[in-house]
Amino acid sequence: MNDAPPIPQAASRLPRRSAEIVPQARMSGPIPWVIAIMVALMVVAAAGGLALRNTGKAAARELSGGITVQIVEARPAERDRQARAALALLQRAQGVTEPRIVPQAELDALVEPWLGEAVDEQAQGGGQGDSLGVPVPALIDARLAGSLAPARLAALQEQLRRTAPSARVDDQAIWLRPVFGAAQSLQWLAVALIVLLSGATGAAVLLAARTALGNNRETIEIVHLLGGTDAQIAAIFQRSIAFDAIGGGVVGFGAAFVVIALLGRSFAQLQAGIVTGSALGWMDWALLALVPAVAAVVATITARWTVMRALRRML
Repeated sequence: MNDAPPIPQAASRLPRRSAEIVPQARMSGPIPWVIAIMVALMVVAAAGGLALRNTGKAAARELSGGITVQIVEARPAERDRQARAALALLQRAQGVTEPRIVPQAELDALVEPWLGEAVDEQAQGGGQGDSLGVPVPALIDARLAGSLAPARLAALQEQLRRTAPSARVDDQAIWLRPVFGAAQSLQWLAVALIVLLSGATGAAVLLAARTALGNNRETIEIVHLLGGTDAQIAAIFQRSIAFDAIGGGVVGFGAAFVVIALLGRSFAQLQAGIVTGSALGWMDWALLALVPAVAAVVATITARWTVMRALRRML
């Protein structure tokens, strides 16, 4: 009488001996590297989107309630008189805080990239306040408490023009609205890129799973005859792609970290206010760390779904 264990009992040992029963189930080779590349691209794209979001928030905080009063007057003496009068009015106005006249040195630094270095004032006919030889409006920075409604700005400008006829009030945020719009579009582009890369990763896993199934078709049929279930066979491929995805995700995240660190260092050297606000915080890095984890989960689920679907068609 044969004392061999019954078929169901042999099948129950399938998970522990899966590497021996299905020796080609491993989906190694290019798959871990494909996943690594996809994860690296997704992390870089996500980091770019988060950096743009941080830039927008920092700029919004910087410009919140900020206004600029321009004194557009060609005569330097009259321009200076109106600037002092406008400053005095703003200092007395209710709801206006931190008014200050922008120093001439700051104005020169702002326009120098477009107008070049300072030229001879007498040769250009410039006077006091025209160190670059061309009339530069006097600027007064201030902040308003509350909402910057157009009606409120118009009323403030009307008050200023009584003492400074050349005054013009501008909401600082208006000048950067096109920049904010472009940044938001780039954020959505980053999201779309992440979705596309996720789909490409799933497609690569699907093809790899189908190839592995085809290479082990005869072995899988024998396992079925021994009493192995579809779930047990799928678990073999599921574990295989899980290991490949985790390894590829770690490598991809490491490569992306190096790229992000180098880019961050380059942007930090610009020392521009709108750029320094784009630095990634610890919460941003926590979100980026989820990318390889999510990629591994998606790859594992895709592999299981592909194998289960193929096994149902196979038998």
